[in-house]
Amino acid sequence: MGDHEHHKQEEKEESLIEKIANKIHDRDSSSSSSNSDDEKKKTTSLKDKVYRLFGREKPVHKVLGGGKPADVFLWRDKKVSAGVLGGATAAYVLFDVLEYHFLTLLCHGLMLGLVGLFLWSSANTFIKKSAPHIPQVIIPEEPVMKCASSLRIEINRGFAVLRDIASGKDLKKFLSVIAGLWVLSLVGGCYDFLTLLYTITVTAFSVPILYEKYEDKVDFYGEKALAELKKQYAVFDAIVLSKIPRALKDKKKD
Repeated sequence: MGDHEHHKQEEKEESLIEKIANKIHDRDSSSSSSNSDDEKKKTTSLKDKVYRLFGREKPVHKVLGGGKPADVFLWRDKKVSAGVLGGATAAYVLFDVLEYHFLTLLCHGLMLGLVGLFLWSSANTFIKKSAPHIPQVIIPEEPVMKCASSLRIEINRGFAVLRDIASGKDLKKFLSVIAGLWVLSLVGGCYDFLTLLYTITVTAFSVPILYEKYEDKVDFYGEKALAELKKQYAVFDAIVLSKIPRALKDKKKD
């Protein structure tokens, strides 16, 4: 009897030890899983902070404005994108490579269209076919006025920016605008307008889709390049820009 009771007591102690060990193991596993989840969240947040080019917080589709224009540039609608890029390529080859003038093309197209419609309408009495339906084209006033109004607002805004720059209030903005215009003049001297326009079109249809595909790598190297540019600008600001206002103030005092 004593041995039997002693054996039961040992079994109870062993079961109690196993329960305690299982509870400790469950706590460790839950804490490790929570720690792993926290680490994953931290790594994802760090990735989001690192891999955001110039502090971008929206996807590429929303940065481009969303809707159909963004779908076209990102090749979501391949037929429309291929049609627009193919049309731009055909226009570039026609006007720049073959040197076919736009006014000549417009006149030839109108001539062919008018001749075709005239012959079709005249031959209606001899051939038993229905006359061509020529639609009446009327430009509505409201969209033209909206377009003119928005264009006027943008032009006035541009004039206001130019006036603000020319007033001498912000030297850094003045120098940056002058540098941008100088670079644009160099680019315009190397390329004609049609070639530059076609290059911009091809870039608009290739860069966003490539950036969306290789976003992480581009953001990583972009942040490095931006940090280096900030360092160079800080050096330029300390050596050159910070001394110009002082020189101007000294001249005014004299």
